[in-house]
Amino acid sequence: MLFSLLSSLLLASAGASPAINSLSAQAGGAEAAAAPEPARPALREWTVMVYMNGKSNIEPFALADLNRFESIGSTDKVAIVAEIGRSKGLDNDTTADGDWAGVRRYYVTKDADAEHIASPLLADLGSPDMGDWKQAAAFLKWARAEYPAKKYLFVIWDHGWGWLDPVKPGKPAARGDKSISHDFVTGNYIGTREMGDIFREAGRVDMYVSMACFMQMAEVAYEIKDGAAVIVGAEEVIQLPSLNWEGFFAALAANPDAGAEAAGTYMVDTFKEMYSRPEMQELLQQGGYGTQLSAIRGAKLRPLAAKIKAWAGLATAAGDRAALARAKADVVRFEIGDASTDPEKKIAFYGDLHDFVELAARHADRSLPGAAAALAAGEKLNRFIVEDLVIANAAVGKDRTGKDFSAVKGLAVNIPGRPGTLIEYYPTYSKLAFARDSGWESFMKYLDGIANR
Repeated sequence: MLFSLLSSLLLASAGASPAINSLSAQAGGAEAAAAPEPARPALREWTVMVYMNGKSNIEPFALADLNRFESIGSTDKVAIVAEIGRSKGLDNDTTADGDWAGVRRYYVTKDADAEHIASPLLADLGSPDMGDWKQAAAFLKWARAEYPAKKYLFVIWDHGWGWLDPVKPGKPAARGDKSISHDFVTGNYIGTREMGDIFREAGRVDMYVSMACFMQMAEVAYEIKDGAAVIVGAEEVIQLPSLNWEGFFAALAANPDAGAEAAGTYMVDTFKEMYSRPEMQELLQQGGYGTQLSAIRGAKLRPLAAKIKAWAGLATAAGDRAALARAKADVVRFEIGDASTDPEKKIAFYGDLHDFVELAARHADRSLPGAAAALAAGEKLNRFIVEDLVIANAAVGKDRTGKDFSAVKGLAVNIPGRPGTLIEYYPTYSKLAFARDSGWESFMKYLDGIANR
């Protein structure tokens, strides 16, 4: 019956074609007007894409944070999508949410149940390597295609180690530098330079967030400066309550027209609010931690490197080793080790850049030839950090040595400390673009020859 009806329609259409041609001829050969394209749905203001690598010993916190996203959920203006991985048999493995293993994609919807993920499952991907930058890029490309928006926010959620590549047993030292998204199942993780590859492959975003420790470093940010207008991250360890997702998503939902810098400020301000609560202050004090989060401008990192190079060169020429020794000793350093491996927190080699430059100026011998030029360059550098580079900065509390985090201004850098081994890592610093453009590697070698006081 269907075949007969279709045949009749085709025959009728064939029989009608001369009349159609005749009408076209009568109209002077003009073609019939094309049907209008169907209206496209309005673009959302934001799509937030969270790459949550819970295939590690922090799986329960990944699930908890996804549940926290659901406290606000997506809206008609803001889409939230997540690619989350988990595994079985690792430390802190949990049976929550069905004890599934592998990698899944979710469209995050509002839900009041903080114990179970209720958002619709979009895809079960099996168990791809979440330590592969290409997997992160594939997620980013997919999310942009499926949930187009005027502005994009990309988050990598997992462990972070700043610029360095921790040594793994049995792995050759020829490996590239690695730093974030440690997949404990595959043993792989995304490298500092590979972070730039994500954006070269999947496109630039308006805002990038590292929900991982130590990632707001000049060495890391410089690799992704062309991939994100705003870069958000922490110089120090991020406590496992992580970021104030509820506050941030509520602010973005209430102000979806906000640009990237305003959104970065929301994330920093809500972080400060959360860690200023009495219970969070108690958590920090018990652990001996200060905490910090900042939002910086990607476009300002190249001129920052030029100002760093100018100051480091003049500081070396001035030769004020005593001032630099005091700066090395007193700078706020971040917790790569712990109280047992680094009791005075002097071996740790990540420190706040602004604080280091300020301390060098504070203790400078102004009678030395070249001191005035070095001081002027340092003042320009620090003013640039505060006024041009950093959009927003939240620094709360004191560390276990009593150093006040009010001195932490938003960007860390590798600053050699006392001799000692806190973590084994591959010597890949010279491969970083920041090392090349800022001259900081040469300055570090100079600092290595100056003992901490």
